[in-house]
Amino acid sequence: MKPLLLLTLGAALAVSACGARTNATGTSPSAENGTASRTVTIPAGTTLPLALSSAVASDTSAVEDPVTAELTRAITIDGRDVLPAGARLTGNVTQVDGAGRVTGRAMIAFRFTSLRADGTRYDVQTEPLSPLAPATKGEDATKIGIGAGAGAIIGGILGGKDGAAKGAIVGGGAGTGVVLATKGEEVRLGPGADVTTYLTAPLTVRVPRN
Repeated sequence: MKPLLLLTLGAALAVSACGARTNATGTSPSAENGTASRTVTIPAGTTLPLALSSAVASDTSAVEDPVTAELTRAITIDGRDVLPAGARLTGNVTQVDGAGRVTGRAMIAFRFTSLRADGTRYDVQTEPLSPLAPATKGEDATKIGIGAGAGAIIGGILGGKDGAAKGAIVGGGAGTGVVLATKGEEVRLGPGADVTTYLTAPLTVRVPRN
């Protein structure tokens, strides 16, 4: 009986020692090795400032082409970083409209759907980005006006008032022809271009427990 009693007491003491060690530190052995983490929820509406790491363009990109970017600054919650600067986002081109003639304006739309930070990948929901080429209506009006004015001067020299009127019509038509033959500007964003989106749904991430 004595050996059995000693064995039982020894096991109890060992268990008690382990429990005392855990309670004293307040963490598990894995936490002491730096592997402990906690979850933090980043709310919808949080702004994500990004720099593109891939190029997109309305005249070369296609729908479903991959798009990548990196956070340009850390995202903080309650004064603590929960997403580090440099966290990588990936997504796809969702729409492409090349530059049209007269009224068409180039546009390319893309959206980020995945984020990788500290070695962990998360699905994210973000607001789509759709940069639009600048309008050229003012330039078009100038071209048409120059065409009409030049036609009126030439028509006036050759045929008086009637000639001037006819020349203006012909000249205006020529100016319009130039506009119709000229496409508008394309949208081109290269690596390093700054873009900003925001979360459309909360994102829960794991961060080291400090």
